[in-house]
Amino acid sequence: MTRDLVIIPTYNERHSLPDTLARTRAAAPDVDLLVVDDGSPDGTGTWADEYAGADEAVHVLHRPGKAGLGRAYVAGFAWALDRGYHRIAEMDADGSHHPEDLPRLLAAVAGGADLAIGSRWVAGGRTANWPWYRQLLSRGANAYANGAIGLGVRDATAGFRVFTAAMLQRIDLARVNSQGYCFQVDMTRRVRDLDGIIVEVPITFTERLEGVSKMSRQIVVEALWRTTAWGAERRTRQWRQWWGRVPQALRRRS
Repeated sequence: MTRDLVIIPTYNERHSLPDTLARTRAAAPDVDLLVVDDGSPDGTGTWADEYAGADEAVHVLHRPGKAGLGRAYVAGFAWALDRGYHRIAEMDADGSHHPEDLPRLLAAVAGGADLAIGSRWVAGGRTANWPWYRQLLSRGANAYANGAIGLGVRDATAGFRVFTAAMLQRIDLARVNSQGYCFQVDMTRRVRDLDGIIVEVPITFTERLEGVSKMSRQIVVEALWRTTAWGAERRTRQWRQWWGRVPQALRRRS
């Protein structure tokens, strides 16, 4: 039997998490959930413990403090792999991702994908209640990532996605230290570098109704410089591959 897990990172999500968990349990009743809480001062972790005590499909992983989205997901991946889950999903706690879309993402992986991305920017995907400048930032970030790294993905920054455990086991998670939207780009490029099959599934992304956005200047700057560095690394690798194919006689003339 295939075992599926949804990882939901939290930091001060006490008001939005109950609805997210309830909707996810209704949309995918056979899926387990892991709340990864970074020591939320608002009591999110304590509430999640109480909820998990009444629902054996819900688990909670406590971390000592806010260490970033990437670290939370890597910790969740390790927890899932240690327990033998087969398909492992990422989903936000704030209601921006619709749990009702989860079965389609799981189905895409069941159909042969190594990574299924819930995409806003493919045909059928859309955003709701998102200000124009956030849409511009997202589209610009994806265009830059594709130009620099050659991902071939319309929504590499999307945070609603499903991986196979087999693919995560092939990735050296200990070396993944990116954060924020950059983490999603990083994981996408790692799957692409391993020749993994990536499928984009159209979803509706809704601007969060509760809490405060985690977007910051630091997250944007990190994404920019890391993507630029990965792009430079890719170009260097391509040049070396090309140079290695040049006959020795031509090399001596250059």
